[in-house]
Amino acid sequence: MAERQAALRDDARLDDPERAYKVLIADLVGLRFDADGRPDHGEVRAHIEARGGTFHEGGYKRTALPPGIHFFYQPDISSETEIIAETADGRYDALIAAATFIPKQAIFPLGGVRIGAGTGNMGSASWGGGNGEGGAAPLMNTPGINSRATAQMAMKAILKVLPDLPVGLLHDRVAAGDFDTGRDLKLYPTAKLEGRRLAVLGYGNIGREVAKLGRAFGMEVAVYARPRHRQWIEAEGFTFAETPVAAATGADVLSAHVGLGRLEEETRRYANAGLIGEAVLSAMNHGAVLVNYDRGEVVDTAALDKALASGQVRHAAIDADLFRNATSGTLSGPMLPYLKLAERHPGKLELLPHAAADTDHPSRVAGACQAVDQIIDVIRYRRVVNLKGDLPEGHVDGGAKVPAGIGAVTIAALAAAAVDPRFAELHDVSREIADTLEAVVEAVEEGMTHQPAKGDVAALTHLLLRQRRLVEALGLDGPGEA
Repeated sequence: MAERQAALRDDARLDDPERAYKVLIADLVGLRFDADGRPDHGEVRAHIEARGGTFHEGGYKRTALPPGIHFFYQPDISSETEIIAETADGRYDALIAAATFIPKQAIFPLGGVRIGAGTGNMGSASWGGGNGEGGAAPLMNTPGINSRATAQMAMKAILKVLPDLPVGLLHDRVAAGDFDTGRDLKLYPTAKLEGRRLAVLGYGNIGREVAKLGRAFGMEVAVYARPRHRQWIEAEGFTFAETPVAAATGADVLSAHVGLGRLEEETRRYANAGLIGEAVLSAMNHGAVLVNYDRGEVVDTAALDKALASGQVRHAAIDADLFRNATSGTLSGPMLPYLKLAERHPGKLELLPHAAADTDHPSRVAGACQAVDQIIDVIRYRRVVNLKGDLPEGHVDGGAKVPAGIGAVTIAALAAAAVDPRFAELHDVSREIADTLEAVVEAVEEGMTHQPAKGDVAALTHLLLRQRRLVEALGLDGPGEA
């Protein structure tokens, strides 16, 4: 084992040079359209070829292939029947997917990567299902890739209803020349976001980004998370909440980012299903806004029905999967119960088909390219990056990889920052801050008891702003790796 670990550290190749490895890509890897009006996969194809792989449009037809890693792009297969027909015979060695549900019968003996954070849709028994436990193959994801895109969409959902200025109505009146600012503006009072309470459930990559955006708008942010996150939540200036109810108490907005949690094998129920129920919704201020751009199952829809009827919740923005059988037209997925709520409470819900994380083309490309790299690492070096669940025998844990500034600051991130020229600048600026603070303390001790000199104020605040920008640029702005 020690020899294998040493070989992996030296990037010694462990793949078979005479073998053709086959990887299925079962989701879109580009969201812009090409000249033919199709989603453009060109950037990911170029990345695969630059890494020495071969890109194929369409599935593997059991023809002879030259040695190497071959990626087969089939973004249009989505139903369970289609996936099983294509994968249950083990023709593919590995998988890259995003939203497509991968059933237990699908076989991928060398592993799989989910583009994005959650892995609840990755049900293959090859890696033990969405928990990634017990299987012989590794399950991975690409956390943080679409965190900012999702957080920004969640904030957009909030801004559509808060502040509650009827922008569309005012536009129509102004465009028609039917408005006098002096007489009519008083008829449209509104309130700013500043000072309102935002409850964020979850302190993962997306939850933290939403909390930061809320703070940027001057909101008071309370975050529910595991106790081990408390020191970091409070260090960032947020309020730590021990329970979802504590976070929701007195909140004007609640945004969920906890994920489905573990799938309990006995009940076949996810740990966080129904987490946002009557107790959480009733703890919020009357007329609050609910944003669930997480997983549809996280909200107890019966409780939401009551809250919408009573006005306890004035608006709910939901982003959840909706699937339509191409043959029968039958609908399925966690969005189904919300469709009934939209009928019962017209105008009070805004429904998206799990699109919040998929509206950003660069994020999807970056995630797909990272997934390609992770699959190549597994095949060539048995190195697993962003492992979910158990590490299979014969593999080594390659640690976590997230975009700079997203999530925890890792040892690798600190090591990379230390060799960046800006790290020396950060060191010098930090030393100047310490010297300036010491000078202010000495001045106070010598009798300047009321206020510092103007020069000290300008010098210190300028240095502090420079330090903050450098910390962010070096990717050191975040909680430390546990």
